[in-house]
Amino acid sequence: MDKLELEAWIEKILGYKTWTDKKKIDSLLEYDCAMYTRLGLDSTKTERTEVKRKSKLIYRAIGRVNESMGKKFLYYMD
Repeated sequence: MDKLELEAWIEKILGYKTWTDKKKIDSLLEYDCAMYTRLGLDSTKTERTEVKRKSKLIYRAIGRVNESMGKKFLYYMD
């Protein structure tokens, strides 16, 4: 999923009116986890950097749902 698709997907998740905040955050974190689990020893630096950029987008979106949680995720990124 490229950056534009990810942004559209994030907006879609955040736009669900029937989902609880917890479910929205869980969905975002699940995708974040899936990105990192696809990385391996043979992943290039470019691929790892791209995953970090996408994680930052996800953490900012989490911050729109729960500000303190989003700030913590961004602060503790490596």
